[in-house]
This record gives sequence, structure tokens and C-alpha cells, in this order.
Amino acid sequence: MTAQDARGLPIGSRSARARAAVDVALWRMMSFYDTPIADLDAAIAADPGWALPHTMKAGYLASLTEAALLPEALAHLAAAAALSGAQSPARERAHLEAVQRVVDGRWSGACRIWDALLIEHPRDALALQWAQLWDFYRGDAAALRARPARAVPEWDEHDPLFPHVLALWAFGLEENNCHGQAEEAGRRALALDPRAPWAVHAVAHVMEMQGRFDDGAAWLRQHQGAWAEGNGFAGHLWWHTALFRLEGLDIAGTLRVIDGHLAAEHMQIGLQRVDAASALWRLHLLGADVAARAAALQAGWPLNAGQGQGEGEGEAGHYTFNDVHALLPMLLAGDLAAAERWLARCAERALAADDARRDNHAVAREVGQPLARGLLAFARGEVDAGAELLYTARTQAQRLGGSHAQRDLIDQTLLAACARGQHRSLGRALLNERVLAKPVTPLTRHWIETLGEHRALLRK
Repeated sequence: MTAQDARGLPIGSRSARARAAVDVALWRMMSFYDTPIADLDAAIAADPGWALPHTMKAGYLASLTEAALLPEALAHLAAAAALSGAQSPARERAHLEAVQRVVDGRWSGACRIWDALLIEHPRDALALQWAQLWDFYRGDAAALRARPARAVPEWDEHDPLFPHVLALWAFGLEENNCHGQAEEAGRRALALDPRAPWAVHAVAHVMEMQGRFDDGAAWLRQHQGAWAEGNGFAGHLWWHTALFRLEGLDIAGTLRVIDGHLAAEHMQIGLQRVDAASALWRLHLLGADVAARAAALQAGWPLNAGQGQGEGEGEAGHYTFNDVHALLPMLLAGDLAAAERWLARCAERALAADDARRDNHAVAREVGQPLARGLLAFARGEVDAGAELLYTARTQAQRLGGSHAQRDLIDQTLLAACARGQHRSLGRALLNERVLAKPVTPLTRHWIETLGEHRALLRK
């Protein structure tokens, strides 16, 4: 008879020690408290014949969206495949197949497998967690809400993972502009477990989208003791702290947050560097001198890891969202030659014929390259050409992945380009959209005044 875990799911190990280690690893993956690597290694040691810990390790490494980690992920996939067979639960074989597709760049296919798995096993927290991450990376906002919504009613509120599942749903609600429901779900998750940083994150996004920058700053301070130390999500929540200060046009305060928590010396992985680059770019649009900080970030970004060593082709073309953000420090530092070389490498890899089956292929061609070219034109002072390219990319920007808050970098750059060039009507149109979406904040007022559109402010 197949063994079951605490949620009644079929599981492929009878070792209590191995199962306990996997449970801790899953909690770490959902709560971001330290990495799950040591726990998965402990599970492998306790039951060397169990495939799932290898699959989980591969999936975790792939979830960091760094091409340099793929060789190690592939090694664990090979180990999982060698151990997996007819005796393994179908659920675990499905996870293996999904992670294989992820590593192969077929992210949509992986999410379809997890979706089918969750219809059968709605309390499979691993499937919920991974599907949410790759829905986020693909910009599939509808799935971010719908998939957790189909599972939440099946969960027991007393399950220790339930607050984290509720937090996934809260974030999906926010990305679908269901702000009141999202905030309620996020607060409920935190009432059940204060150590649920994804819930803190979901409510912070609500406050960002509603222009509640003072509330947002206070919200993050209120929960800071739970997320600021020992949590892999800390860097991103410091980024949100910086955004709230920036929304209030507190330039000095934003720089203090960046220097204290998002400076080059604090960066460990690409996802953190993406946030740092985004914050610096937004400051630059407001006239702050961030060239030295950007140069340090550029110097510490290992974009060529594995290139020329038989292990890969570096980070270029692996994930378009990261590619675009890696461009920003080059532009900020004034290294336009490096920016041109980077764009050429991204295009060569992501648009190669043998990458056509990867989700990133079409996104790079249809969204990433026009967006990057628009940013490069803006940096060169070709603001009208930049505005045209950015506006074209904006219509499909959700396909890049990330959140509404992250993709707002495009609109803020567009506003700056319109203010400096001839496309002032476009700038007015963007402001009309912005002031109807949320109250006029100091940052929005800055763009209204820069574009000379005081009537837009008065209409609000």
C-alpha cells in the first residue's frame, strides 16, 4: 500500500526521517525562511532511493531563474528519473515531468501538468507553490488567482501550510485588481501565521496599487520583525519599502533603503539584482545621480556564468524579464557599448531556432527586444523613438512576467520620455489612465507637473 503524507497525498518513501525533512523543505519553499537545500539533502541521505527530494531540489534551483544553476538542476533531474518508475506514485512522477519541462524552458507545459495534478490533489502544496511561481514568471494573472481559488476551499484552516496557500490566493487576487478581497485574504493568512511573508507581500502590493504609500510603509514596518532577517524574501520587501518612499518623493529615504539593503554588496541572486536595478532606474528618472551605484551593480552581476566553459551560454536569453533588468545598470552607468553587446547576445540566444519551443522565445522577440531597444534609445537621448518603442511593448508587457508594480517601470519611463520629447499627448493619455486608477500621489503629481498637465490633476 502506498504511503501517505499528513495531507493524505501519496508519497514514495516509508522513511519517517526522509518525509519529515521533505515537509520542512516544502515549508521553507513556501515561507522563504532559509533555503530548502539542506533539508532535501537530509531527505536524500535518509532515503537514497526516493526520487522526490531530487525533483524538489531541481525545481527549487530552476525557480531562481538563473541559467548558471541549470546544470545542477539537470543532475538532480537525472537522479530523480533514474529512481522514478512504476513503483513511484503518479503524483511524484507528474512533478518530475513538470520540472523537466521547466528546465527545458517549456513553462506553460509545466503549469498544465501542475493544473491537472491539483484537480486530483487540491492539497498538493508543492504544485500550488511551483505553479504560482511560473504563472508569475509567465505573467499569467488569471491563473495566479484561479488556480489557488480552486484549491483553497479543500484545505483545513489548521494545516500549518494553509496560511501560505491563502497568501498565494491573496497575491493572485491583487494581480487581478480584486484589491479588497486580496487585502482581506492576506490579513487572514497573517492572523493564522505571522510568519507568512508572501501574505505581507500581497497586501503591500494592494497598497502600492491603491497609492497608499504611507499605509504601505507602515504595513511593512509592522511586520518587519518577521521578514527582514533570515528570510529569502527580505530583499524584495525592502524593494517595496523603497517604492513606497519613492511614491512619496522621498528621494533621500529611498537612497537610504537602497544603500542599506539593495546595494551591490548585498546581492546574492539575480532576482535581488533585478529589484535593485529597478529601484535605481526609477530614481534616475527623477533626476537622482545613481551612476556609481549602478556601475557597482553591473560589475557584480555574473551575467556570463558558465559561458565558454561547456556549461551554457551565460544568462543572456534565459528569461526576458531578467534580461531587460540586467540592461538597466549598463544604461545607468553610461556603458552603452556593453548594453548593445548584451542585447545582441540576448537576441542571438533567445531567438535561436533550437529555442523555438521555449516560452521565452516569442516573448523575447515580440516584447523583450522592443522594450530593451526603447530603453536604450531613451538612454541615448532619442526620447521620441524610445517612447514609440516603449509604447508598442507596453501593450504586451504582461507577457514578460512579474507584477503590475514591477512593470510600472515601463510607464514611468514612458512618462519621462514624453516629458522630454514631442509625444506629450501620449504622456497626457498615460496620466489620464494613472489618475483614474489610484489617488494622485506625490510621484504622480511630479509627472503631472513635469508634463504641464495640471488639468489632469484637477479632474481627479
